Amino acid sequence: MATRQSVENHLEICVAALEFAEEQYKHGAQQEHYNDTEYTKAQMLLENAVNDLNKLSLSADEQQREELYRMRLQLQDRQNDMILLKH
Repeated sequence: MATRQSVENHLEICVAALEFAEEQYKHGAQQEHYNDTEYTKAQMLLENAVNDLNKLSLSADEQQREELYRMRLQLQDRQNDMILLKH
């Protein structure tokens, strides 16, 4: 079973990835192709966070799974935005 601390740690990592991705998304929309390395790094951080959440949810209780699911939706929403951005 996932501990409360491990869930909190993963959620903090996810929030950091979301913040970094948001920043890179804004820069990508403004600067077009000048920041591809950081943009790609943000996409990889989001993907890794989603994968980690999926693994963690296997050992989480129902309440934790719901919290992880909501975070995963946010991460995937940002992933979709970044994929669709013509930067």
